[in-house]
Amino acid sequence: MPVHFDDLDPMGIVHNARYAVLLERALGEYWAVRGHSFRDGRPTSPDVFHAVREFAITYRTPIRGTGAIGVHFWVDRLGTTGADYGFQFRSLDGATMHAEGRRSVVRLDPATFRPTPWSDSARTVASTLLRPT
Repeated sequence: MPVHFDDLDPMGIVHNARYAVLLERALGEYWAVRGHSFRDGRPTSPDVFHAVREFAITYRTPIRGTGAIGVHFWVDRLGTTGADYGFQFRSLDGATMHAEGRRSVVRLDPATFRPTPWSDSARTVASTLLRPT
């Protein structure tokens, strides 16, 4: 993922709040290529209507300046209505871990805003991200 100038804080490192945005962009690109995105302001599948339930991150080494950064993610658990991702921010060569954490989402029914099951299509895509046990 590209790190832009406006992702940086006054010290020239990625601002802590921008990690969530960078992760969201990486996940969005992954899912969009597989048919799950927003187009013309509308969801291309019902599964993109979901909410983040939990986001936790541990910062290891600051990302300094602009340029590309590796954003690695996987699914630790795929439930009926939710999913738990693990993620890491790494240098492009993989040698430096900048941050790691987890992000949990729950799929919502657009009419009721209540949890609802993932579609078979989303389960197929998510299964490609399942972390081996």
